[in-house]
Amino acid sequence: MAAHNHPKTSNMEIHLRQSFPELMKGKKILYVHGFASSGQSGTVESLRQLMPGATVIAPDLPIHPAEAIELLQKTCQEEQPNLVIGTSMGGMLAEQLRGVDRILVNPAFQMGETILKNNMLGKVVFLNPRRDGMQEFMMTKQLQAEYQATTEACFQHIEEETAQVYGLFGMEDPVVHTYPIFTQHYHQALRFHGEHRLNDSILLHSVVPVIRWIDDAQEGRQRGIVYISIEQTMEKNGTPLPSLLKAYRMLIENYDVYPVAQLPTNDKGYAAHMQEWCEEHLGVASWNKLTLTNRKDLLYGDYLIDALKCNRSEEFMGTRIDFGSDTFKTWDDIITFFERLGGQ
Repeated sequence: MAAHNHPKTSNMEIHLRQSFPELMKGKKILYVHGFASSGQSGTVESLRQLMPGATVIAPDLPIHPAEAIELLQKTCQEEQPNLVIGTSMGGMLAEQLRGVDRILVNPAFQMGETILKNNMLGKVVFLNPRRDGMQEFMMTKQLQAEYQATTEACFQHIEEETAQVYGLFGMEDPVVHTYPIFTQHYHQALRFHGEHRLNDSILLHSVVPVIRWIDDAQEGRQRGIVYISIEQTMEKNGTPLPSLLKAYRMLIENYDVYPVAQLPTNDKGYAAHMQEWCEEHLGVASWNKLTLTNRKDLLYGDYLIDALKCNRSEEFMGTRIDFGSDTFKTWDDIITFFERLGGQ
């Protein structure tokens, strides 16, 4: 979604310096752009840079939503994409593409109402160039009613679809607030720090982890498991330790990473507090990963990063990394260790 009559700008905030050549390698990704945008947006360019081994298809959508759905369905039939990513209006349209894995970013499930609430009737200027040369169009009451009707077609016949759809929702989004609607129909709803429009940071730290999960599931790929004792992630005031986030983001490229916390016996709010901490600082990649246990020796995995000799941590059957020891004094030492392993 974009406010109409907005000047042409890029929706990318920082220059990407990372790429993942193996991510979705040899596969096709269909990107469905938002309102008043096009297939030539900065998001498309960044997706191609992030995943040079994949083919990113990004058609310009007709302004009439029924025609847009028809084009997208035809594209799916012809191109057989492995993944569909839709943002805002594109998220609403992508939800209706059955039978394919989808990521919906700030989906505008109330598109008709949003047009009225944001005073978007009248002339709308496209934010990005279009292949047909079209630069603007008129948002009429009739066209607004078409969008209203299109949103009413969402969530139909999705009984077998729920595992194929992820919803990503910006916690500071001032335009679209459809998290409650999404969770009425799908269970894979994730929040990220950000507003309505995507930028490189959101793509890198919130969208790419979900793409990685989908790619792994499609390939039947199982990654090595790293457990991190959550006590070794934060200062006493709750802020992340130096280089913790850098280490975490490096680890999730090659491993399934699970924060581990003690299972409380008399603090009912502890688990929720730890989950909130993970979501706040570790972001989307920590979704559904927090593990609560008082028997770390029963954890099944490859590495345990821990400094506490409690809950039978010292009996962990994999490789125990003694955080705070002479070898692993800081998270920078952890980074060096795993860099040498090269993902093994």
